[in-house]
Amino acid sequence: MDKIALTVENLSKVYIKNNSHNSPLRALNSLSFNVKQGEIFGVLGPNGAGKTTFLSILSGTVVKTDGFVEVWGFNLDKNPRQVRASIGIVPQEVNLDAFFSPRKLLELQAGLYGVTSKNRITNTILKIVSLQDQAEQYSRNLSGGMKRRLMIAKAMVHQPPILVLDEPTAGVDVELRKNLWENVKILNKLGVTIILTTHYLFEAEEMCDRIAILNKGNLVALDTTQKLLDRIQTKKVTFKVKGIKNENLQINYNEKLQGIKFIINKNKTITAEYEKKLFKFNQILDILKMNGLEIIDISTNDADLEDVFVQLTNS
Repeated sequence: MDKIALTVENLSKVYIKNNSHNSPLRALNSLSFNVKQGEIFGVLGPNGAGKTTFLSILSGTVVKTDGFVEVWGFNLDKNPRQVRASIGIVPQEVNLDAFFSPRKLLELQAGLYGVTSKNRITNTILKIVSLQDQAEQYSRNLSGGMKRRLMIAKAMVHQPPILVLDEPTAGVDVELRKNLWENVKILNKLGVTIILTTHYLFEAEEMCDRIAILNKGNLVALDTTQKLLDRIQTKKVTFKVKGIKNENLQINYNEKLQGIKFIINKNKTITAEYEKKLFKFNQILDILKMNGLEIIDISTNDADLEDVFVQLTNS
């Protein structure tokens, strides 16, 4: 049986506006899900979906209206200090003292958490986030990627079993993003449970074991990444063929296969769109051969997480 790192049951947050003529804003509406220990769990959604509110409740900066939250076995209502000690929050904004070195920043952060000198693991953390060579530099002299890694390091000083990353790669270039995710994977292999939000859906597709998709405060999907991808039933296959003389080519096929849509592209390729559950790939090949078209090359355009996201949120 999988151990649970985070339990959320019927979690709601309602903001009451000062102007009584305006109806209350329901930021979260009865969210319920679990995060397993040791997994990378994604929380996705468009702007206004409730992601920030959810993370703010976890961090203790926003008080929930209703519901139950348990973090690493600690009840948020009864043991708020233990909950905060079990989570390391990495905010979206880079907030560092420009004149402190990474070592001094981590030592200061550890002190704020009440970690005694003998129990601090500053050197280990600097090594994990690949900042041991920059340990004594001013943080203002660090690159953008190094500053992001230092933010992760700050969240780790009290050795929390859960690390929450809020848009960790926003504004980071491709190479730095790659390095950052490599560091996150290292932490995960060391046993740290990762909860992340990101606007880069391809990142979530690559990184996350499971994904929760929020929309207008509601949980609209929760599943493994692969099962979410399987929700998109339409498959697209593009064929480079010999035999197309003009774009007005008519492809003839059996009426039983009318659910298949063929598109003649300007570059003299043919795209077939069909429901994966209704038709087999060999049927598409047979139709093209029957129409005297010789296939030179084949490329597929399978659904990605963006397709799922758009379908579920109508973005």
